[in-house]
Amino acid sequence: MSSTRHHSGSSLIHISLALASLASALPSNAQPIVDDVTAQALIKPDGQQLRMVVRIPLGGLGDLEFPTYGIGYLDLSRAEPALRDAARRRVAPDLPLYENGARIAAPRVAAVRVSLPSDRSFDTYDGAVAHVRSPPLPASTELYWEQGVLDVLFEFPITSDRSDFSIDTLLERPEVRVNMALTFVPPDGVEQAFDYAGNPGRIWLDPRWHRAARRFVALGFTHAFDGLDHLVFLVCLVAPFRRARSLATIAGAFVVAHSVTLSASAFRIAPTALWFPPLVETIIAFSVLYVALENMIGPRLERRATSTFTFGLVHGFGLAFVLPELLQFGGRHDFASRLAFNVGLELAFLLALAVLVSVLLVAFHRVDTRRVGIIVLSVFVAHSGWHWLSERAGAFGQFGIPAPTYDLFFFASVMRWAMLLVVAVGVAWLGRTFLDLSTEPADDGAAPSRWTWGK
Repeated sequence: MSSTRHHSGSSLIHISLALASLASALPSNAQPIVDDVTAQALIKPDGQQLRMVVRIPLGGLGDLEFPTYGIGYLDLSRAEPALRDAARRRVAPDLPLYENGARIAAPRVAAVRVSLPSDRSFDTYDGAVAHVRSPPLPASTELYWEQGVLDVLFEFPITSDRSDFSIDTLLERPEVRVNMALTFVPPDGVEQAFDYAGNPGRIWLDPRWHRAARRFVALGFTHAFDGLDHLVFLVCLVAPFRRARSLATIAGAFVVAHSVTLSASAFRIAPTALWFPPLVETIIAFSVLYVALENMIGPRLERRATSTFTFGLVHGFGLAFVLPELLQFGGRHDFASRLAFNVGLELAFLLALAVLVSVLLVAFHRVDTRRVGIIVLSVFVAHSGWHWLSERAGAFGQFGIPAPTYDLFFFASVMRWAMLLVVAVGVAWLGRTFLDLSTEPADDGAAPSRWTWGK
């Protein structure tokens, strides 16, 4: 009997150590970035032809050879064949275009030229097309080849300029990081602008609402697993509880709370000051530490639901920081994109909750070791939470919070925050009314010898 308990306790500690190590794991990127370049592309369908004008620094095509002389000056008199070859073999394959989901045939290279980095013709589509078709730089221009930019005009055959168009941007290489500035000019003239790094996947240039919604459900789902602190917080929340009603109460409080502030942040109610994100990240770290310490003391369901809702409001702001940057991929469907992003987050957290509960059922299958297992897990999480709190509080301390200016903008912000507070309090009151929270302690001590689901 004692050996069985020893084996169970040892396994329990090993499982707790494995789970807690997630809290201190830091992502690493061993791939060095040698260069950082900015590429531009402007796309316009017109009738049965689509034109795409592209600008990319020659330094971003370092794996190709261009004619040079002297110390590396580009030989402009002999450069055009190499430029056309680069446009055809490298640029066009790395910028595949799709019409209604089907890849468009290889384009015709209508024009190429080398430009100076200071040229501003790519600010507009018409200006870029006119510039690429203009006479080339004089052959006597001394331009070091890596300082030049390659301008290309592609022409694609299409069925209709009213089709759904999409693109992949695959210009990035292991040694080069590419920042892309992409503009789509549809027939109605309402431009869609994109500005991103790397390859975010297939981009629908003017997406229908259902395409935008599907993309943002996926973005919300994957973003939920990017924040390790949110998942660690969720682990600590549910670890002491095992009844379906208790778990539903805690999960519901977290989901509803972060949905309130996530939606508020998406509609630009949250502060935009530089000090606000570090403050939110600091409070999130404190929430992890607080819940871990509460697990050691012995949580009660009502107190846990209250702390979950309170900290869930802060986690909602943290989850929303990435959303403004992603909204560019939603086209003209801001509301559908925000809603779909929230749906994706909730699906991810529900899946994480189901997996966590299953793991805890296996890890804490013996009641006599369950309490010590929760304490061991919480100790390691509290250790990581304290380090997070120290680091983030130090970063927040570097920001000065200026005194507010009492103008109309200030009072409008106060009114928006007051409305958000009223909504949060109202949601919390409705939750208490409908759930009728129990005040009994967490079911971790006097439970039967196996896990069962109760009210």
